[in-house]
Amino acid sequence: MPAACTVSPTPSDLPTSTLALPTRTRTLTPTGVGPSPSPTSIRPIASAAPSRVAVISSSTPEPLVPTRTLPPAQAEGSPSPTAHPAAAQEPQLPPTAPAEPTTPVSLPTITPLGPTAVAVPLPSGRQRFGVGVALGSMTDYPVGQLGIGWYLDWWVQEDPARPGGAVFWQMVHVSESGYRPDAETIRAAAVANPGSHWLVGNEPDVRWQDNTTPERYAELYYELYHLLKRVDPTCQVVIGGVSQTSPLRLAYLERILSTYETRYGEPMPVDVWNVHAFVLREERDSWGVDIPPGMETDNGILYEVDDHDDLAIVHDQILTFRRWMAEHGERQKPLVVSEYGILMPKEYGFGLERVQAFMEGSFDLFLTATDPDVGYARDENRLVQWWCWYSLAAPEDYYPTGNLADPTTGELTPLGAAFAAYSGP
Repeated sequence: MPAACTVSPTPSDLPTSTLALPTRTRTLTPTGVGPSPSPTSIRPIASAAPSRVAVISSSTPEPLVPTRTLPPAQAEGSPSPTAHPAAAQEPQLPPTAPAEPTTPVSLPTITPLGPTAVAVPLPSGRQRFGVGVALGSMTDYPVGQLGIGWYLDWWVQEDPARPGGAVFWQMVHVSESGYRPDAETIRAAAVANPGSHWLVGNEPDVRWQDNTTPERYAELYYELYHLLKRVDPTCQVVIGGVSQTSPLRLAYLERILSTYETRYGEPMPVDVWNVHAFVLREERDSWGVDIPPGMETDNGILYEVDDHDDLAIVHDQILTFRRWMAEHGERQKPLVVSEYGILMPKEYGFGLERVQAFMEGSFDLFLTATDPDVGYARDENRLVQWWCWYSLAAPEDYYPTGNLADPTTGELTPLGAAFAAYSGP
């Protein structure tokens, strides 16, 4: 992140990966998120993946970067990961007004809008493929070769780059203290980019990401939804993506929907549903994605390291989420997987061949998976309409395993070349 910006000891607002990697033999020193790591558990730290809630000390907004805790290493003698986000350069964003966390507008003064649903344009072909930019700008890399249709950088931009016609998806971050950037910055970007997709939060279920209780998220979503729809009725408001589909994460979403309907007397309006598709451990103070804020349990699904690239699990997660949508009367809404990929380093067994097989297999899955009962009818009953690979480029100290471009040379990596061969012109 810019030198003038500092991340507070609480989760920051950066791009997204939600994994606390397990270590092997040495202990890494985190830079202010969570307890000090033990020899078998690296606590998450502000990385090039999206975490949020940072303290801005200049007029340059802090980039949004993903972080996760990686699992303990598996092979004796193998080097432990060197991920130490604080030591790496984070994505640079264009200067805008200071993005201090805001105090939400007094909710009772907001008059609910009438129906504002706008038909979401149906994606096709390359329009479905997206990437996350965790380091630098889209214009730093040969993205024209990738054949992508959209991208995000975990932030709000009034004048985003559109290389090759790629569409930019905006993201507002939330926390217990409010949202960021401020309302004025959001309004300006919405006016300048009518019809945009707006993600409200990033992994609010992860304590080193947006770290927001279900009840607080419902309040902030209400405020931001109405703010955006007043400025641009054609915008598409996208719920913040939880890190993965699991009973624990669905229970977290249930509390959001219940709180919203109880407080505002109507179902929560969502134009586009959103979920991340990681396969990570759910255990308090362990590697993976920990326990969602406000949830009184110590365990969820206890995935192992080798489950991380299991496409059968990914398919089951997406189908389960679609079934959950249908049960809540939301089947006829599109679904985006706004972040997924491989976060484990090659030292954990995730070399190029294995990562490429997962990436190409995920493309096959997202392009072809359908279900006549819960799929999106407007899209031939497909389960997923858009997906976003993590990432275009991330520093070595973040999660570089899935890099499509080399952050130093700017050239496509072998994985990027495989991406281009699959999705490009």
